[in-house]
Amino acid sequence: MARTLLVAPEQRGALPSIRDALDAAEPGAVISIAPGEYTETLMLNQLDLTLTARDPGTVTITAPAGHQPALSCAGSRLRLSGVTVHATDSPAVDIRGGTVRISDCAASTAHSCGVSVSDGADVEIAGTAISGGQFGLVIEDSDAMVQRCEISDIADDGIIVRLGAHATLRQSTVSGCGARGIYMYQAGDSSVDRCEVARTGDAGIAVADQTSPTITACWVHDTQGVGISVGRGCGGLVEDCRVENTAQPGVSLAEGARTELREADPHHRAPRAGATSASGGAEQDPERMEQLLSELDDMIGLDSVKNEVRALIDEIQVNEWRRGEGLSVGTTSHHLVFTGAPGTGKTTVARIYGGLLKALGILPHGQFKEVARRDLVGQYIGHTAEKAASAFEQARGGVLFIDEAYTLSRSSGSGADFGQEAIDTLVKLMEDHRAEVAVIVAGYTSEIHEFLDANPGLASRFGKTMEFENYSADELVRISEHLAAGDDYTLDGDVGATLREWFVQLDRDENFGNAREARKLLERMRKAQSTRLRSLGRRPSRDELRTLTLDDLLTATGEAE
Repeated sequence: MARTLLVAPEQRGALPSIRDALDAAEPGAVISIAPGEYTETLMLNQLDLTLTARDPGTVTITAPAGHQPALSCAGSRLRLSGVTVHATDSPAVDIRGGTVRISDCAASTAHSCGVSVSDGADVEIAGTAISGGQFGLVIEDSDAMVQRCEISDIADDGIIVRLGAHATLRQSTVSGCGARGIYMYQAGDSSVDRCEVARTGDAGIAVADQTSPTITACWVHDTQGVGISVGRGCGGLVEDCRVENTAQPGVSLAEGARTELREADPHHRAPRAGATSASGGAEQDPERMEQLLSELDDMIGLDSVKNEVRALIDEIQVNEWRRGEGLSVGTTSHHLVFTGAPGTGKTTVARIYGGLLKALGILPHGQFKEVARRDLVGQYIGHTAEKAASAFEQARGGVLFIDEAYTLSRSSGSGADFGQEAIDTLVKLMEDHRAEVAVIVAGYTSEIHEFLDANPGLASRFGKTMEFENYSADELVRISEHLAAGDDYTLDGDVGATLREWFVQLDRDENFGNAREARKLLERMRKAQSTRLRSLGRRPSRDELRTLTLDDLLTATGEAE
């Protein structure tokens, strides 16, 4: 059986780099990569292995030299999943021959193409985002299946299929391209099925040089050029496509083109198209959804928050059903504002919410990236935008949780302050990638409004505000019992009533920590128990080791005689 090799630079016994793991890998090996940023050039020649992020979306591989790909794969059998790959002047991923399967990844480059496929490769790419660079995805003289992918912010053509390639592009989105969205030439009978192409500087889909593709159920809109352009001598079929807000004619067939055009029936429901069209019943995980909702219900207190989260999930689910039936669906924002004092469960609810969005098929990963001011604000001009964009990129496909968000709108008091730059950067990213990340900002109720007023468009980016109220004394007792049980402790029978009295008399000012107060008190009780048991002069029994007594509580609260 092939080995699994762990790459974790900070963990003893693990391999320090991906390169070291490649050197040690046997055929069929799985290389599991711990969260982090890895500056490496990976060259895979005639290898058979799997490269996967231990936690999807938390691994970034960046080429150290501008002229090198981050990942070069020649004649190999590779499974790549859950990683983000960056390069500068070369493709982020360069595939030459072999068999490659890429899933749930992200690839970007500055001046080349995000992913290059050539030399007879057999490639499948699913659930992957490709952005930046001169070209997005280039497929040449190879077979490729591309589905549920997003190609965006490309200087020239988004996807190029050329020179003997045979590609199936399915349920993918191509947007924000300087030239064509999808360009096919000398590409035989490739196909484009249920794809969305939008905001291109030239034609949405262009077909040339003896290519005879099947283009079905696509949605092409908001292009500077025509929606679909077919050149002389090309054949194939264009069927049931929506072409909206493009140059005229929407579908242009050159003289001599042999393409059959079957226009969409306006009386039938519009086909679902694009990467998000793949979300729905087939991509959902109902079992996981019920498990997460059960975890939410098991949280102590927070009745109004639980009801609001359930209402949001119900609305999202119904919208997905409507979208699947071709019915209109209003634009909804998955970004939320959580207000309230510390220790009221905001972080826990945010994690559950991200998991629910993944289970619903809305977010591909559902990973959780928590940041504070120090993670977003730099120390010099340009540094802040870079840090904020990096944090956002790491959260793509999941949740970006910004704790104490109001600190971004306050000056640090040390001269130049770039908190406002971080806010402005986030506003743009939230709009440009609103379907890819759920941003949740959290903070005190009174101060979060200061943050929302820092940019005119910020408040409108968030769909809902949820208020997390302070826990009652009875709820804090239950939280204490739950925390104690989680650490193999139990509270003696007479502790609960005194514990409740202690929580009742605590001041509920802005510094009140709610569940954190319970956790800190339990820490003091455990220390008091340790002192008490050490003084017995014998080894305590198992029950004594597990039991926190009233004396321990009184000592912890400073009320012992």
